[in-house]
Amino acid sequence: MVVLRKLPGMPGWPAALGLRLPQKFLFLLFLSGLLTLCFGALFLLPDSSRFKRLFLPRRATASASSSSSASSSSASSSSTRDTDLPRSPPAAAEPRHASPAAPRRLREKLRTAARMAGPPARTAPGARQQVQGGEGRPEPATGATPARETRAPFRFDYERFRRSLRHPVRGGRTGEDPETRARRMKIKEMMKFAWDNYKQYALGKNELRPLTKNGHIGNMFGGLRGATVIDALDTLYIMELEEEFQEAKKWVEKSFDLNVNGEASLFEVNIRYIGGLLATYYLTGEEVFKSKALELGEKLLPAFNTPTGIPRGVINLGSGMSWSWGWASAGSSILAEFGTLHLEFLHLSELSGNPVFAEKVMNIRRVLNRVEKPQGLYPNFLSPVTGNWVQHHVSIGGLGDSFYEYLIKSWLMSDKKDLEAKKMYDDALEAIEKHLVKKSAGGLTYIAEWRGGILDHKMGHLACFSGGMIALGAEDAGEERRQRHMDLAAEITNTCHESYARSDTKLGPEAFRFDAGSEAMATRLSERYYILRPEVVESYMYLWRLTHDPKYRQWGWEVVKALEKHCRVEAGFSGIRDVYTTTPTHDNMQQSFFLAETLKYLYLLFCEDDVLSLDDWVFNTEAHPLPVNHTNFKAAVQQ
Repeated sequence: MVVLRKLPGMPGWPAALGLRLPQKFLFLLFLSGLLTLCFGALFLLPDSSRFKRLFLPRRATASASSSSSASSSSASSSSTRDTDLPRSPPAAAEPRHASPAAPRRLREKLRTAARMAGPPARTAPGARQQVQGGEGRPEPATGATPARETRAPFRFDYERFRRSLRHPVRGGRTGEDPETRARRMKIKEMMKFAWDNYKQYALGKNELRPLTKNGHIGNMFGGLRGATVIDALDTLYIMELEEEFQEAKKWVEKSFDLNVNGEASLFEVNIRYIGGLLATYYLTGEEVFKSKALELGEKLLPAFNTPTGIPRGVINLGSGMSWSWGWASAGSSILAEFGTLHLEFLHLSELSGNPVFAEKVMNIRRVLNRVEKPQGLYPNFLSPVTGNWVQHHVSIGGLGDSFYEYLIKSWLMSDKKDLEAKKMYDDALEAIEKHLVKKSAGGLTYIAEWRGGILDHKMGHLACFSGGMIALGAEDAGEERRQRHMDLAAEITNTCHESYARSDTKLGPEAFRFDAGSEAMATRLSERYYILRPEVVESYMYLWRLTHDPKYRQWGWEVVKALEKHCRVEAGFSGIRDVYTTTPTHDNMQQSFFLAETLKYLYLLFCEDDVLSLDDWVFNTEAHPLPVNHTNFKAAVQQ
């Protein structure tokens, strides 16, 4: 019933129109019919679920919209435009492969949007969520059933796994010369120095600020703490720093809290936290590391709730809402992010008995195999809504790098049974050789970047991992191809060494170019810094193990001396802002990956080959060792 309220001093508004009593009744009857018609249309028209949310309770809305979304799900994927602009603000912190110029997230706007969105809606176990809105909009979790609720009783047989290893984890320590041992002990001392200062000034924070002697938290890990602890665990173990390892383990047991509510990089949480926890479990058999890895892995699953199953780059670890980086083109997902999950997610399924993790990353492969590759190359930006490339920028450095690395390492980790991964890698490398590999006037081989057919003649420090990757992939190729790829790996690694040798500090810049008469040197001020990156020494380690050419150990020792001279400060190690001055200023940051990668690769460079043997282990892109699956040890089940 409609009540027309009469205001003091004014006649009712039908009377104000000069209507007599019969006319008033007719007018009210007409008005009532009009309102009934409007409300009826609102609730009965087939595409009214958005309006129903205004009037129905949330629980009723979810059930009402599910039926209508089911009928339109087949059309929604094709009709959603991949040119929609991202709705989320830019990222609060960049992943390591992001451009330094990427805008920072407007955190207050995001918090406001999250409050307005309300709590995430739940769906039935196993149900896919229908995407609401355009690319880049935060999406609620679907309430995916945790692994402990869906899997049969399962026990990973750790002892059987350890018996499957072909070499002792820490090697046999036989037959080494005194100089090699002394150099290895020096690197071990550097690790202890870095850890001791972190423990003293920043334990529980994500990274150490060695100049100001305090901790740095940042906002890349969604409220998680202790990134340096998790990244350092396996390095401490391999270096036999027993007391320090126990300190790190105790922190994980007592203080590592996963009940956080913040915006995290899916990529960084996976490679650092999950990778570090998995590796330490496999090295030690300590259940705390496995349980933390599995719990954290489940928190990442809602990021995959997109029309294609390609995950978005940012996820709130508390609510499960996910969105794309604000700086990513048209709300796209980044090749090096969604392509760098395979190793860890296979091991999550391996340890839990829950296939959902493996299914998520195998679906990524299906999407990539369906989409057309320009000139056989993989661009860096893919729409998680349409499954199409957003722009044709190809890079073996930042934004693309570890995707290629994980293809060849997936094959190696499967004990060379994953032929799909090997074919994808071989095809990609063939296209890279054809279109991107160039030689400078001075005879230096490099891998250029590709922008829609136009080459940008530069290499980033991140791309210097590729020498080691190509050498790893050459091992089982035919004789002619194997030699060609080993030569290419050695040439690229030599070019990256030149980028170090041509600087005043003997450390390499963030990027170096081959134009304007300059070769293997940074030509822009914004590219002259060094942040303790590992990629060059990573390639030294692989090339040493595969060739035993002594120059790689000598080059690695030059890096050790440069780190000691220019990056070691009173309370740790710091990056520097300009590699082309002998008195550089420091950036006041001891990166967690310095302990996870740079020092580990240097240490392994001066170890015998049976220490974390390549027969038994594959390193994730954060240098966390994951085992090759020699046997079916995952099948040990207790009913």
